[in-house]
Amino acid sequence: MSGTGEKKLTFWDHLEELRWSLLRIAIVLAIFMVAFFFIMPWLFDNFILAPCKSDFFLYRYICKITSGISIFPDFCNSDFHVKLININLASQFLIHVSTSFWFGIIIIFPYIIFETWKFISPALYQNEKRNTKKAFTFGTVMFFIGCTIGYVMIFPVTLRFLAQYQISAEITNQISLNSYMSNFMILILIMGLVFELPLVSWFLSELGLLTKDFFKKYRKYAIVICLVLAAIITPSGDPFTLFIVFFPLYLLYELSSFFVKAGKNKINSSNVN
Repeated sequence: MSGTGEKKLTFWDHLEELRWSLLRIAIVLAIFMVAFFFIMPWLFDNFILAPCKSDFFLYRYICKITSGISIFPDFCNSDFHVKLININLASQFLIHVSTSFWFGIIIIFPYIIFETWKFISPALYQNEKRNTKKAFTFGTVMFFIGCTIGYVMIFPVTLRFLAQYQISAEITNQISLNSYMSNFMILILIMGLVFELPLVSWFLSELGLLTKDFFKKYRKYAIVICLVLAAIITPSGDPFTLFIVFFPLYLLYELSSFFVKAGKNKINSSNVN
């Protein structure tokens, strides 16, 4: 099918196009995986494990803001250091490979979006192409912003609290490499996906399923939900760390509202009729 008058493709033609798109993505991913595999030791020392040390730039910045205020946690502690242990024989090699894969996925995300665009664009009209291209570009930028915030803010604050938390003084925290990397990748990727909320809202708005009235009506509930999510992510209980997680989440809600249309939802209209 085509919205621009081009030659119509059969189901098998579309399947062949999809196969080649997936193949190109796999080849590009493999190239970046190999590249990341070779530089992974440097990335671990200077990037991945950076939040484990007290001189991480976020800790220094928070220390300047909160020093001398007793209700805030001590980010000025120069003794903070998370030492990881490995308890499985093959873990370091497997994590070396898997981290190279996930870093490859993140870095080629714009190319994945490009291949997706190439695959669906023949079925769109010219005005739909313009809107969809802008949406994909915006979604890509928001994904990287989300991943950056996940690394710069969310993961370090979560790590700092959980690594120092003790239910009993008789228990010593020994954090495994697997546990550290699972939380590291999950939090960063989740934040990247969460920052796609404005794009999802725009898409639902184009379908007539979401309007600004929805965001106005449920704003107070959104604030509560964002606070709960922030408390779950950073359960330290102090207002500062709660705020630095809550603020980007709530900002996403308001940004999503900006990208939707005014008017009645189709769902509400159908209920009235």
